[in-house]
Amino acid sequence: MEGSTSPKALRVAAISGSLRRGSANTGLIRAAKEICEESIPGMVIDHVDIPDLPMLNTDMEVDGGFPPAVEAFRASVRAADCFLFASPEYNYSISGPLKNALDWGSRPPNCWADRAAAIVSASGGSGGSRSMYHIRQVGVFLDIHFINKPEVFIKAHQPPKKFDSDGNLIDPEIKEELKDMLLSLQAFALRLQGKPANSKHAA
Repeated sequence: MEGSTSPKALRVAAISGSLRRGSANTGLIRAAKEICEESIPGMVIDHVDIPDLPMLNTDMEVDGGFPPAVEAFRASVRAADCFLFASPEYNYSISGPLKNALDWGSRPPNCWADRAAAIVSASGGSGGSRSMYHIRQVGVFLDIHFINKPEVFIKAHQPPKKFDSDGNLIDPEIKEELKDMLLSLQAFALRLQGKPANSKHAA
């Protein structure tokens, strides 16, 4: 239509709960970024690194300000339209780095509120399901709205091989599952923003 403009792309702040080199969960974020670039128009993945965040300590908050690494992180969260969390399961629960990031973002004013999110997990025997449900529980207080389906739990260490030695996703079936999840996130995020979704997927 003459005079029309392209809709603004959805910016997805993607956070990995694993800090190690070769992390499969960080690899899932790379895969999500590639999928969006190749086949999901209007959706952009921004990987938000969290290794530099200090452990939460409110003594570091001075005159309403935060340490530089925290300020930068909170700015990335505020700029996002929605969120993607990729995290392993540690001792039946949320990884320490991700919980720390969630907590820093929640300090007043809460940076997470009233936006859509999705969770994917690559972990041991459970595929990270217990961690995922704990993240959802934390999200209730943070006012994050998670998609319900599809749920993507990846049993990272069971055959067939799903990741290469650098943590890159190589399993085509899981790539399709990840794409379906991203389409669901896109549709739900647009619905929350009051915009029409071009996807058959819903939360």
